[in-house]
Amino acid sequence: MSIGPGTLLRDRYVLGEVLGRGGSADVYAAEDRLLHRPVAVKVLRDSPDTEADRARFAAEARVLARLSHPGLVLLLDAGTEGDHPYLVLELVVGRTWAQELAGRAVDAPEAARVGVQVAAALAAAHAAGVVHRDVKPGNVLVDASGRARLADFGIARLVDESLRHTRTGFTVGTAAYLAPEQVRGDEVSGATDVYALGLVLLEAVTGERAYPGTSVEAAFARLRRNPTIPVSLPRGWPRLLAGMTATDPVERPTAVEVANRLAALADPDAEVVVPDEATATLPLARRRRTTWLPAAGIAAALALLVALAGVVGRPDGPEPAAAAKPTPSAAATPTVLDPSPTVAAAAVVVPDAGPARATTTKAATTKAATMKAATTKTAAKKTVKPRPGKAVKKAKKAKKAKKKAGQGKGKSQGKRRP
Repeated sequence: MSIGPGTLLRDRYVLGEVLGRGGSADVYAAEDRLLHRPVAVKVLRDSPDTEADRARFAAEARVLARLSHPGLVLLLDAGTEGDHPYLVLELVVGRTWAQELAGRAVDAPEAARVGVQVAAALAAAHAAGVVHRDVKPGNVLVDASGRARLADFGIARLVDESLRHTRTGFTVGTAAYLAPEQVRGDEVSGATDVYALGLVLLEAVTGERAYPGTSVEAAFARLRRNPTIPVSLPRGWPRLLAGMTATDPVERPTAVEVANRLAALADPDAEVVVPDEATATLPLARRRRTTWLPAAGIAAALALLVALAGVVGRPDGPEPAAAAKPTPSAAATPTVLDPSPTVAAAAVVVPDAGPARATTTKAATTKAATMKAATTKTAAKKTVKPRPGKAVKKAKKAKKAKKKAGQGKGKSQGKRRP
């Protein structure tokens, strides 16, 4: 049976224009004649590997059936027309994020607003035991209101699924956004999706792919070097992207943490975006305390912060903004320090380390000057007299005796008469 525009599926869904074509399926805009609503229908094509494709198609239906989240495309129905299985999905009127980006950078707040929705959707999928395995701009749909949805779970994998539809050691996914463990054919996890989202966000804020080139070049490049992360990005972004694209999956933040941090970047007053207790695996970081310094201490604080502002690097190689390629031993997590520590209205952020008090430069200088003046004044009042030795004492004694003798002689002569 031939499937195309105008085909009626199960006397209910009338297929319209083709919205997109994947490796084994086509997606059509369609009309639900029963409920009178527009939908999207994904139909499996005939292919030489039809049986394997059927197994993956059925797996996608099972995955979507167990997921429900505002950031995911909703599965409405499933069925078979002749030899062609199909899925009926929520129709998203808008564009893919790949079309929105198209080689240009977007504002960091906009990237954060889209990214937080995708991260929250991934958190929900991971909580349900699902790994997407193909997070990329083309699978992020954004409607006119700015609402984003993660689509295409065609190669998603259930973590607890014993039957695999991909051969061991065989890599699936889009080369430009694969995680290192996917390239090596190792086990995948939620951290795999976090890595891919990190590359997507890096591309969004820079306008360039982290790993360009052919599929083979792009895939294996991440095994030789970490992605280049400009330190000129807005505060908070370099550290977040470095953590998401860490080579070791254990060092990456969870999707829940990513969603929370992106929410803070998009809106500093934002609340936790994934409140579901089932998905919250780690507590939020403690809020740091702000210590206010008087105007006299600002200059010294600013000098220290300026010196620290340019400190950016990795444990075993050049800084992320450099063009040099680290050796394969660069498996350690890239470390990026934010290039612009907060100094606003003479405030300096310091860790909360107990009741320590801030000592100002002016107070210390004034105290030192007062102590020095007091010491000088006291020293001026005192007259230090050396202690006389024995010879000096003996000479003084003799002189005193002689003087006394002379005085006695004068008195006796004065009494004589001529």
